[in-house]
Amino acid sequence: MDSGIGLLPAAAAVRRLRPDADLVLSSDPDGMPWGPRTPEDLTGRALAVARAAAALEPDALIVGCNTATVHALPALRAALEPRIPVIGTVPAIKPAASGGGKVAIWATPATTGSPYQRGLIRDFADGAEVTEVPCPGLADAVEHGDADAVQRAVEAAARLTPRDVRALVLGCTHYELVAERIRAAVQSADLPPVILHGSAGAVAAQAMRRIGAEPAPAAAPSGSLTVILSGRTGELPAAALRYAEGRLLRAAAAAR
Repeated sequence: MDSGIGLLPAAAAVRRLRPDADLVLSSDPDGMPWGPRTPEDLTGRALAVARAAAALEPDALIVGCNTATVHALPALRAALEPRIPVIGTVPAIKPAASGGGKVAIWATPATTGSPYQRGLIRDFADGAEVTEVPCPGLADAVEHGDADAVQRAVEAAARLTPRDVRALVLGCTHYELVAERIRAAVQSADLPPVILHGSAGAVAAQAMRRIGAEPAPAAAPSGSLTVILSGRTGELPAAALRYAEGRLLRAAAAAR
């Protein structure tokens, strides 16, 4: 679940781990973006999106959104657990810092500098030098599949990123959809490659652990795909198909 297509990276990661998984993608195009909403309003929207998915009795619910995890995770767990395990998304600060060198965290303006993110840096950055980089407009540009706006936002954030960072945390799940554009924008020709750290793989693996499922990536795609848009059954948005993750999910569903 997410407000929009930021759920695609985690959904695609689950599909790669378990091609037989029946996936339900529940989002809120009627209420997005969630970022500018009050915590109470956002939590109400997130609960509605989660309950629409929960009506189909999934084995687990992944909150594929950092902002929703920050504000709504306790309410989602109170509403759905223990019947449905709820897995939140946390920026991959710890693995990024463990490699040594300088670290940058790209995130939405609302998350950048927030007590939540500063707390994660304090607890998990292990003393690494961390630069928080706000990325105004990037998530919206990704959501709408606007390649030119994505490029402008990425270039603006790259200018705020120290030239010698060795690890970059993608602190919004939308950003994982344009990871290669981000890598190209921050990479210096005369320095070692910048390592990007997203959350999708770890979140998918944690979901598998919570339900006691073993990965079976070699299997042929056989799982179904259900898309719920603000409570209504629908199709993957056109913008989702501009990204490799969206095309993977559509192709896997068509191949079953």
